[in-house]
Amino acid sequence: MIYKLLRPLLFKLDAEVAHEYGLKALNLSNATGLLRLYSSDIVTKPKTVMGISFPSNVGLAAGLDKNGDYINALSSLGFGFVEIGTVTPRPQDGNPKPRMFRLPECKGVINRMGFNNKGVDYLVEQVKKSNFKGVLGINIGKNADTPIENAVDDYLICLNKVYEYASYIAINISSPNTKNLRQLQQGNEFKPLLGALKKQQSVLAEKHGRYVPLVVKIAPDLTHEEVAVIAQVLLELGMDGVIATNTTISREAVKGLEFGDEAGGLSGAPVFKQSTEIVAQLYAHLNDEIPIIAAGGIMTAEDANEKLKAGASLVQIYTGLIYQGPELIKDIKQTHNH
Repeated sequence: MIYKLLRPLLFKLDAEVAHEYGLKALNLSNATGLLRLYSSDIVTKPKTVMGISFPSNVGLAAGLDKNGDYINALSSLGFGFVEIGTVTPRPQDGNPKPRMFRLPECKGVINRMGFNNKGVDYLVEQVKKSNFKGVLGINIGKNADTPIENAVDDYLICLNKVYEYASYIAINISSPNTKNLRQLQQGNEFKPLLGALKKQQSVLAEKHGRYVPLVVKIAPDLTHEEVAVIAQVLLELGMDGVIATNTTISREAVKGLEFGDEAGGLSGAPVFKQSTEIVAQLYAHLNDEIPIIAAGGIMTAEDANEKLKAGASLVQIYTGLIYQGPELIKDIKQTHNH
């Protein structure tokens, strides 16, 4: 309710500025206890996925809280899990501004942020300070200036540093905003990268005395053949989960709209269909052996349902939160409580 009143004001601001103000306001209302008044207190049946008990099947997708600055406030909104990042080994500014654009006519957002973050050490400090006891995903990436052939080094640095603080770790190889990053989804790069991370996961599980699942986040712009190859590799290496999907580079759905031809990844309602098709294709190949976390264009409880019907075990929202506010979390939880 409060968000419906705030939204028109936020939408008058530059999208990235509004994003920062929105998060600061969230932090403030959490600190003053206001947030409790409109956060969702619907109790849902926990769901066990990847050996983790998720209090509910709706989570926050990566990208909203890149540095772990808002973990406590975001978790107070009633999410079953929160994913922070994408984080890189070294701090980086990301791409030049403006780099985030709202497309209200179609409930979409285009962003080309470029993994702007304060680096993995800062994020770890924030997680330690947060005393958050819920399910925390940490999404890791590579620095923009790290050559693609050395990408694995960046992912390993992040994996080593976040391992003991994460409930699960997401490997982001599908953002369209870091040059050549999506190449890592291709056959000859994909398997060695994930193989190295799986190997290190065993070492870290031994060292810390607990197993932290590794999930891979993939793009919606993949062909049927590419999805089949990815599924095959995931099964072969025993990956723990897959997030489908990241943002799209396709502009079919936003032709002729203001900002529709801005470079970057398109999220929100326009990516829903494409993203859900990838979930269904993956599900057909994975035979229930690897769980799917669905993200991409969930704007209503019905959308969340579609993703679950297509084969997902959990769903994540981000752009839906920008357009619908925290009510969306409540709606999804209510629907899945029956």
